[in-house]
Amino acid sequence: MNTLRNKVSLIGRLGAAPEVVKLEGGRALTRFSIATNESYKDKKGEWQDKVQWHNVVSWGSTADIAANLLKKGNEIALEGKLVHDVYEAKNGEKRYSTNIEMREFLLLTPKEDAKQ
Repeated sequence: MNTLRNKVSLIGRLGAAPEVVKLEGGRALTRFSIATNESYKDKKGEWQDKVQWHNVVSWGSTADIAANLLKKGNEIALEGKLVHDVYEAKNGEKRYSTNIEMREFLLLTPKEDAKQ
């Protein structure tokens, strides 16, 4: 039950190819963003699309697999957790970020589309 406390599941499309960083010791970090779409009717009864962008990071073997399989435009289903970070910018200003730390994913784009 503990894993339900911070769990994120999303289906979306990659906005760009994953960025891969190899850290000391050979550990891999992969970063990318995905867009999720939500449709709703506005006050006039017309359908509108709302796009949300989500920053995703993955570590280790999940990062290696993501780097090898994922391309810009691929649709994926992912599961992970929310991670909030606080850091200091070069000018000393405090900055905040929220990322999804991906534990696993499923490539939903058909093979024919993934090759293009």
